Parts: sequence; C-alpha cells; structure tokens
Amino acid sequence: MELMKRTATCGALRSGDSGRTVILNGWVHRRRDHGGISFINLRDRYGITQAVVGQDAPAELKALVADLRNEYCVALEGLVRRRPDDMVNPAMPTGEIEVLVTRLVILNRCDVLPFQIGDESSAGEDLRLKYRYLDLRSAGMQNRIRLRAEVSFAVREWMTAQGFYEIETPTFIKSTPEGARDYLVPSRLYPGKFYALPQSPQLYKQLLMAAGFDKYFQIARCYRDEDARGDRQPEFTQIDIEMSFVDREDVLAMTEGLMAHVFKKTLGVELPAKFRRLTWEEAQERYGSDKPDLRFDLPLQDFGPFAEAGGFQAFKDALSQGEAARQAAAQRGVKAAGGAVKALVVPAALMPAPYSRKQIEELEAHAKIYRAKGLAWMKVAPAGSPGPVLEGGVSKFFADQGAAIVSALGAAPGDLILLAADSRRGVANTALGAVRSKLGRDLNLSGGPSRFEFVWIVDFPMFEFNEEENRWEAAHHMFTWPQEKYHASLESDPGSVKGDLYDLVLNGFELASGSIRIHDPELQKRIFNIAGFDNAEAERRFGFLTEAFKYGAPPHGGIAPGLDRLVMIMAGETSIKEVIAFPKNSFAVSPMDDSPGTVDARQLNDLHLAITD
Repeated sequence: MELMKRTATCGALRSGDSGRTVILNGWVHRRRDHGGISFINLRDRYGITQAVVGQDAPAELKALVADLRNEYCVALEGLVRRRPDDMVNPAMPTGEIEVLVTRLVILNRCDVLPFQIGDESSAGEDLRLKYRYLDLRSAGMQNRIRLRAEVSFAVREWMTAQGFYEIETPTFIKSTPEGARDYLVPSRLYPGKFYALPQSPQLYKQLLMAAGFDKYFQIARCYRDEDARGDRQPEFTQIDIEMSFVDREDVLAMTEGLMAHVFKKTLGVELPAKFRRLTWEEAQERYGSDKPDLRFDLPLQDFGPFAEAGGFQAFKDALSQGEAARQAAAQRGVKAAGGAVKALVVPAALMPAPYSRKQIEELEAHAKIYRAKGLAWMKVAPAGSPGPVLEGGVSKFFADQGAAIVSALGAAPGDLILLAADSRRGVANTALGAVRSKLGRDLNLSGGPSRFEFVWIVDFPMFEFNEEENRWEAAHHMFTWPQEKYHASLESDPGSVKGDLYDLVLNGFELASGSIRIHDPELQKRIFNIAGFDNAEAERRFGFLTEAFKYGAPPHGGIAPGLDRLVMIMAGETSIKEVIAFPKNSFAVSPMDDSPGTVDARQLNDLHLAITD
C-alpha cells in the first residue's frame, strides 16, 4: 500500500488555492455518481472537501472510485479548481473549490456500519458507546471534543498567566470519607490494605498550601463510586484550584476572571465582570433550589398568610404540623424551619394556551417525585369577568381573599397560580422549585443554550442534622472554615452555623463548589467532634493533614469547577457523555470494552482476594 502523506487538510482549501496540486487524507463521507462523473466528499476533523473524478479519468481510477463506500479511509491527489458559480456551496467553508482527482489510494476499507455517521448520530446510547470510535467521527462529537480541548487550553493559559503552578497530586491515596463511596485498589505488596482513587485532590491541595505553593491548579481526574446521571460519571474531571492568604472575595473574583477568559477565548462570549449573588436561603425560598436557572424568573412566593386565613384544610394542616415539628426539634436543641405553603405564578403571556387539567396533573406528578403530597392550583379570571377574581382548583377556599392574593402575588388576568404545601418547608420549596424548572423547559423560557446566566450561591449551612443517626454531619465537607461570627456557638448551636462556602451555578447546573478552608488544627478538631469523629478516629483518618496544620499552615481557600459540566453547558448539551471521549453508560458500564470485567484467578491470588457470592 502506498502512503500518500497529506499536503493539506480537508477544511483548509479556498479559492486562492486554485491551480495547486494537493494530497488529501481522510474518510469518504459521501459518494455520488452523475452521468459518468463521480463526486467524493472527503472528511477529516478539519472539514469536508469535494473531490471530482471526471468522465475522462483513467479506467483504473474509475474502478477504484466505484469500489468506494462510506467511511473508507483513502488518500487522493488532485488539482484544486474553482467550482462554477452555480455550483458554489456557501454552507461549506471549502464550498468555492473542488479537487480534480488524478490519483487515489484506498488505505483501509470499512465493513457495514452499525449506524450512519453524520452531523449527529441517531443511534441509541448503548450502540453509540459500543462503537464510540465511530460515534466520535460525527461532526457534533468532533466539535464538542475540540471545544473541550480549547477550554482546557484556555484554563491553563489564564491560570499560568495569573501565577498559578500546575501541580499533579497522587492517584493512589488513602481512603477518607468525602461524601461518596471510594473506588478501592487492593495492594499486592500489603495484603488486606487498599489504596483509594481520589474523589478530589482536596487534602493534597491543602497540603500544597502548607508547603508554600500559594497558587495551585490542576485539571484533575476524580473518581466517585455513585450512581451515574446526566451530569455525573464514575470518573470525571475538575479544574482544581487552591490559593493562600485569601478570603472569599479573592476566590470569587479569580473564578469570574477565569470564566470570562474561557468564554471569550473559546466562544467569543463576553461575560459580566461580576456575577449575581444569592444566599443559600434566598435561593431556596425564591427558586426552591440551590442551583437555580436564572435565565428566567418565575419566583416562588410565600402563601402562608393566605393559607392561614383561608378554608383549605390541607394547607392549614401543613402549617400546624410544621410548627409542632419545629417546636419538638427545638426541645432537642435542633432548629427546624417548620411548614410552608408556597405559590408560583405562571403568567398567561408565557403560555401558548391556558393550561388544561391534564397539563396541571402532569405538573403535579412531577412535584410528587420531590415528595410533595400534591399540587393545588387556581387561575386568575379573565379581565372584565363578572364572577370571582379567582376560579378553578382550590379557588373556592380563597374567594374572599381573591383581590388581595392577586395583588400580593403580582398576578394578572389569565395567570395560573400553582401551590405546594408541606409540614417541612424544604419539601414545599424543592417540589415547587422542580415544577418551576419543568415549566422553564416546557415553555422554552431559558432563551436557548447560547444564553449563559451565572450566579454565586453563598452562606451555606455548615452542618445538617441526620435524623436517622441522631447526629450532626458536615453539609459539604469537614474542612470548611465556619464564618467567624459562629465560632463561639459551634457546639451549642450547630444548626445556625454558616460556612464560608460558595457554589457557582450556571443555567441551573452546579458548575463549581469551594470554600475557605480550616488552617487552625484546634478548630479542625472541633469540627471533627461535631461531625461525630472523636480525636482517635480523626487522627486515624486525617492525621497527616492536621499534623501539617501544626507547622504554620497559611489561611487558604479554593474552588473546583467541573470541566465536563462546563463544556457540556457551553456546547448546549444536557449530558456530560456528549463531551467525554469515552464515557460510561447510565449503569457505569463501557459497552465498547465491556468494563468492568472479570479477572482471572491468578490476579486475584496475587492480590490476596477471593470472590464471594
């Protein structure tokens, strides 16, 4: 086989190259025959070029062309010429030219394809992942992997310019509790002992701060043994960042600068210099989520005062039961939020037609996924209607408050009012927040995937109470600095403590999470104790970190944007599988290489392991 090395790519040639003899390498994207003339669309990752084999071509060349099928890998040589004016294809970057073929070599043939390769594959997920190397040839996957490479380069470019060192941390580490199950690696040399794959480089980047590297970053591989979903995989990549001698404002400003550079460099999109901020409580109360999509508003509003004065008993019960639970928790020294009735106004102007009973039932079914007992509703009567201000649903229980409700909620004629109640305030907020998100999708309120709305969520609770185990535990992780004003009341009132935590949310996805870290070993011990780790257990699990804090560790903090999620959102996708070259499926399996797989008995014996039913 003759290897003809390319002198140009399939996306490079323009009208100025007319008269030039070139060699192209690539895959046959399409072949068409018209009256003795053959057209070959040749594709590589740079683009597509049309090649032509004319009527007067040698018989041997015509025979080779007749043998071509889609995805044959070929090399061809020919003369670049301008297309006739009526044959120019403005949709192709190379659409002004074609290559008149004088020589063709088939480098490799292609069997019958499991699916056709085009801009996007229409095959099912498992088929796409089984033949991922073919799926990756599609224009969509090629563009998304290119975008990922460009984003990674832009991150390194900006971070390096800001004085950060890129430092690698270990892949084999000690197993430490970080919220998810570890992937464990058995040690052959030390029977019964295991390494763990890192869920994040958290402890090591803190140690790097103790070591004096005040600006660290790493595009780090992380591993968590948890159920996969659209924006999560068993193995994923994050942009890991840590800084010394900083406070929250420094970390947030640095991250805003990084995002501005990445979006400008890769998409040409200008971001605001400062991102919007919401406290965790504001986000929960207003949007029912700590990762709200702010491309549309539709806020949740408090309906409690109207529920107490109205006649709908289910609402009254939710509030009274919530108050009883709040008082019972207070007697145990635990703060609880009590019950709530929340309202969501859907403006008539956003709905193509008034919502039917069936559509409202679909929203109710969605709310129940999030533990709501139901979803009540009523509508604002059309303007000039002679009847009550409110109609349908539960409106009869609030007939005497109609005008006040409409005024307080800012509703207008024809608007739909959705109501969720629960004795647990968080359930009411979360369920109605989920309905809000569904409405955003159903009514196309987001303005499309090319619109980007960032928001910082700050002032998270430091601890949450585990009812099953009757103990406090860290809401995020145990290395977060509690805000100064809570230091005196850490042990006496853990439920009120706010951590110096911050999340960056983009278009309804948690894009990054970070915090100012604890650098004081005594404060770290207090946090361990509140979270149920006594001194001996804390020493066993984290002794190497707390030992480092004894030797002049500086104040430090950091953040870790998810690279997969970032590229996914930038590409307008909803699954990180679309921006990872070789992802796992929804069951954490790779259909392509059939992993995870079995290993032979000898390997197990070497590792001192046995498989049991």
